[in-house]
Amino acid sequence: MTGTFTTRTVDVTTGSTETMHDLTSACSVFLREVAHGRDGLLNIFTPHATSGLAVIETGAGSDNDLLAALGEVLPPDDRWRERHGSGGPGRDHMLPALVPPHATLPVVGGELELGASQSVVLVTTGRGGADGRVRLSFLG
Repeated sequence: MTGTFTTRTVDVTTGSTETMHDLTSACSVFLREVAHGRDGLLNIFTPHATSGLAVIETGAGSDNDLLAALGEVLPPDDRWRERHGSGGPGRDHMLPALVPPHATLPVVGGELELGASQSVVLVTTGRGGADGRVRLSFLG
């Protein structure tokens, strides 16, 4: 049997503050619709210069710890510069170097293979944007 490739985008409202948006449910819904019990890979990608994707435990404090750590590594102050030299969201543009804009995860029996406490989250430090887009792609 040859593999199939299916892709779609999911729109996410992130707000204008540092946040994590849990994508696990959206990934599961997508896989129920397209994987049909097959094994394969789910690729998740955000095409935004100020966001990244992480697999992390949520709800127990790790999500806030990650945002705090990013605040220490990428302080929200005026040291960051855009390429053209003016002050701007240069700090936010550094985020994908630390939290990559992509993740590839195993799918087994049509379901996302995550650990018991793991979630897939969109991480954003952007202070100006309120919307994001994430592409989900299944190969199986």
